[in-house]
Amino acid sequence: MVLSSVVLLSVFAGYFVILMLISVLTSRKAGNIEFFIAGRKSPWFVVAFGMVGASISGVTFLSVPGVVGAGGTNQAFSYLQIVLGYIIGYAIVANVLMPLYYKLNLISIYGYLEQRFGTSSYKTGSAFFILSRTIGSAFRLFLVVVIMQQFILAPLGIPFWMTGALAILLILIYTFKGGIKTVVWTDTLQTVCMLGVVVLTIGAIIRSLDLSWTTVMPAIQELGLNKVFHFSGGWSDPNNFFKQVISGALITIVMTGLDQDMMQKNLTCKSIGDARKNMFVFCIILVLANVLFLMLGALLYVYAAHEGIAIPERTDQLFPMIAMEYLPPVVAFLFVLGLTAMVYSSVDSTLAALTTAVCVDFLNFKKREGYQDQKTLMRIRRIVHVLFACLLFVVIIIFNSLNNDAVINELFAAAGFTYGPLLGLFTFGLFTKRTLNDKLVPIICILAPIISWVLHTYNDIFLNGFQLGFLILAVNGLLTFLGLWAISKPASSR
Repeated sequence: MVLSSVVLLSVFAGYFVILMLISVLTSRKAGNIEFFIAGRKSPWFVVAFGMVGASISGVTFLSVPGVVGAGGTNQAFSYLQIVLGYIIGYAIVANVLMPLYYKLNLISIYGYLEQRFGTSSYKTGSAFFILSRTIGSAFRLFLVVVIMQQFILAPLGIPFWMTGALAILLILIYTFKGGIKTVVWTDTLQTVCMLGVVVLTIGAIIRSLDLSWTTVMPAIQELGLNKVFHFSGGWSDPNNFFKQVISGALITIVMTGLDQDMMQKNLTCKSIGDARKNMFVFCIILVLANVLFLMLGALLYVYAAHEGIAIPERTDQLFPMIAMEYLPPVVAFLFVLGLTAMVYSSVDSTLAALTTAVCVDFLNFKKREGYQDQKTLMRIRRIVHVLFACLLFVVIIIFNSLNNDAVINELFAAAGFTYGPLLGLFTFGLFTKRTLNDKLVPIICILAPIISWVLHTYNDIFLNGFQLGFLILAVNGLLTFLGLWAISKPASSR
């Protein structure tokens, strides 16, 4: 029995009603400071648990289970090597970056660049975040909307553009007033739903295959999907242990520690002590969550082999296909619940973070509070919030109209290149005392990603075919650092 689209759509609607109740409760008397940093009153344990849902994007929810048996990068359980790198990265974020942000009492983390280098550096860092997050979040939401469209709304005759508009409109509604204050609590609900769905789906597959918890690993091992560590292939191996661990650490530093979206939640804690506890607990839960996703992926391939199910060409469709078409109806129900949580968690905090970046970094809200009334600033903030929702919708429609997976994936990868300049800027600021020619910083930060993209695209010519993989981020950051050094001078020569 396959659940009807009407039943599945009711799950989506019911979940939204719960989110709206949370929004009403958390957005009472919410002004700009609550929208941006929740008045720095968020309980650290709520932030920690909610951040797991925000970190596990639609890409993780759909793609990580699919790549387990696909071969190539992150095959089997090798993704755990990147997760080990996450632990190193979070330790650096908690002990180096977060104390700095709290010490400077920042709302936007890119305010550090203004204090260290100047206005051009500050706005350059924020602009790169806005560009990357807009493309990256639209891509993640696009993946989820495609699945919603295929399995839920298309049978009802609803076109793709309407599905995308509906997803963004609902997110806009419940974040419109409370912003990050609301998101901290809704992310907690989303984490509960996602992890619950994964655990219950794993249990359903185990029962369907007549396995027990003691026979699960032998079944996975039989398909050769249990290998974690890869040392023998050398640095040319995309799954090389050292390459993956270093990449995981760098990804965490830039996509959490240097990312306004992720750090904004940490800045809602009342003190650096609470923020550190939040980061420590969040790291533990995130590692366990990734183990569950890999376990789910392996069991999906075991189930497909047992039932003679052909693996789809796009392996990120394996989870939805088996959940919606082969497993008991309760699993389809659970999958839609998890997918719904993914729709909201993919964009809600991003909308708040992008709005914060523009209002604080470009519209100077912090400096205007003394001579402009709060109602005017709130109206401007809400206009920015709506405009970003419209922009995300437009990007999703563009992705869909391209109808080319290779092009879309390249656009997503290109967005990742914009984190390199942030890595270079913050590293230069933290580990040198040199002063920059601030006006030349945008040029350096534009050239570094372009050179990195050329190296990545034409590695056969420049790197003798060596695949940098995620290490391109380190190269990008290094090029930025070297460029900044070239336009700097010793602090003592002022």
